[in-house]
Amino acid sequence: MSQKVEKFEDLNIWKESMGLVVRLYNELKDCRDFGLRDQMQRAAVSVPSNIAEGFERKTNKDFIRFLYIAKASSAELRTQLYLCKKLGLIEKNESDLLIDKTRKISSMTHNLIKTRSESFS
Repeated sequence: MSQKVEKFEDLNIWKESMGLVVRLYNELKDCRDFGLRDQMQRAAVSVPSNIAEGFERKTNKDFIRFLYIAKASSAELRTQLYLCKKLGLIEKNESDLLIDKTRKISSMTHNLIKTRSESFS
């Protein structure tokens, strides 16, 4: 039986994206490419932040709009992770894991958008 979602902290997608942010911050703590590091951190933080903001707007239309923004930020971060992998700024195994996490979050976001769109149309 699924748990009732009463607050954004109950959303699995929010929990998953928060885990990604923490993991990314830990991975980049010694990165000296400050511009890329800061941009990646902003993109990562944008994902759970937009999920939370959209949820708190209390309208389905706004929630879906913010989910699209979160999905786009996940794609932005994935692109930057590919760059880090190619430049050797993040170990291959870790970059692959982070890339997979962004794919999972994008998929979860897509599914939530689809569910919300169908439920309220």
